[in-house]
Amino acid sequence: MASAACLLCYKIPAVLMLVHLIVAFMTAASAGNFYESIDNTWGDGRAKIFRNGELLTLSLDKASGSGFQSKNEYLFGMINMQIKLVPGNSAGTVTAYYLRSEGSSWDEIDYEFLGNQSGDPYIVHTNVYSQGKGDREQQFYLWFDPTADFHTYSILWNPGLIVFYVDGVPIREFKNLESIGVPYPKNKPMRIHSSLWNADDWATRGGLIKTDWTQAPFTASYRNFNANACVWSFTTSSCISNSKSSNRAPHSRELDSASQEKLKWVQRNYMIYDYCTDTKRFPQGLPPECTLANKS
Repeated sequence: MASAACLLCYKIPAVLMLVHLIVAFMTAASAGNFYESIDNTWGDGRAKIFRNGELLTLSLDKASGSGFQSKNEYLFGMINMQIKLVPGNSAGTVTAYYLRSEGSSWDEIDYEFLGNQSGDPYIVHTNVYSQGKGDREQQFYLWFDPTADFHTYSILWNPGLIVFYVDGVPIREFKNLESIGVPYPKNKPMRIHSSLWNADDWATRGGLIKTDWTQAPFTASYRNFNANACVWSFTTSSCISNSKSSNRAPHSRELDSASQEKLKWVQRNYMIYDYCTDTKRFPQGLPPECTLANKS
């Protein structure tokens, strides 16, 4: 947690189908009840569940932020959450929503929503970690006010690619390019996490704008959590084996041509930072995937 035409026709290597994973397959057909699906993990009561489990809020004040995680660990699938971000002057705050594995050499698929002064846009910060290393940030503005209502933020994760979606529109694609030496998260189950915390040392304009604690408590709201994903457990079936059963399953899904056009539209109009163009940050050369015309 912290930040288009195919030149390389990627196919999932057959070896991935032989990965020894002990998992059980579960499809969540309806939105999850927060009492049943998540644990409030920190914040001394600042994370709260309402409406018989249909609504969850995280809050931040000067003493502490708050957070939650999913009860289940997942390996591949589509994760959806509707979030209404902190309204008003949210400068200095970060609302993080991400998948993460356990351990010191962790994998992570990361959204971070960086607050700003009233009237200025939120920055959506994305990153992908594999084996504890990230440095693959892309940042975006949104084409709507994310504090005025709930919007759906989704992560598609399968053996071949990761896609970040906002209201069903892809904003970022990260392909499995292990064939050219790019680490990719594919072996470790991950939990869904979210947290609301103070990061005014870096989050808003590099730390120039500090959190205005007279606006506290800051609150982010969540609803309609849905995981069409494989749930990790010690049974006999495999997520990858199950993914063979349907070409439409999240485990085998790729972006079609219409989705690729939407992705290009977002990146052309709303992307504000791409690690693949930051030559100052990588003086010894950009990461290998950046040399591809169809980079992540």
